[in-house]
Amino acid sequence: QVQLVESGGGLVQPGGSLTLSCTASGFSLGYYAIGWFRQAPGKEREGVSCISDFESGTWYADSVKGRFTISRDNAQNTVYLRINNLEPEDTAVYYCASTSSRIIGCYPSENGYTHWGQGTQVTVSS
Repeated sequence: QVQLVESGGGLVQPGGSLTLSCTASGFSLGYYAIGWFRQAPGKEREGVSCISDFESGTWYADSVKGRFTISRDNAQNTVYLRINNLEPEDTAVYYCASTSSRIIGCYPSENGYTHWGQGTQVTVSS
């Protein structure tokens, strides 16, 4: 069974850091592009970062450039999202998603991702 599981969320003070993990089971994550998305209360889900397959090309939304870093460890079947200098505006449920076919690069938007995790809550508050 194909499954993605996010972890690493929590309550963090402004300026703090978190590393979110997206671990796959039932398939080898390294062959596919992975996207990280977030949905804040009352807002639509938005893409924040994505990473291509073994070539590991990356994309970041303008709003997170310089603070978010996406990486992958194919041996661990896991993609990470490191978030530094957290801001209250980063409060959201964070989701990872995978394509189900090999593509060049990765998709900044939801279109093209077929497998989704259940999300992990990140709350930034003092």
